[in-house]
Amino acid sequence: MPMSADEITQAITAGLPGAVVELTDLAGDNDHWAAKVTAPQFAGKNRVQQHKLVYDTLGGRMGGVLHALQLTTSVPT
Repeated sequence: MPMSADEITQAITAGLPGAVVELTDLAGDNDHWAAKVTAPQFAGKNRVQQHKLVYDTLGGRMGGVLHALQLTTSVPT
């Protein structure tokens, strides 16, 4: 069973306190997501490091219960 939007958001915000997560279901199947994540922990980090922080919050669920996640990351202004 795919991860729900709430489960994805909770995992990311638990691992990145203060993060704001905006999810879009790309295919209408709850299995292909686009996420815009804004988090203070991204300050001073490049895009690869920012994306790794997000993937780390998902605890290895990528490729399993979470099939696809398109990421856009930014630091709060």
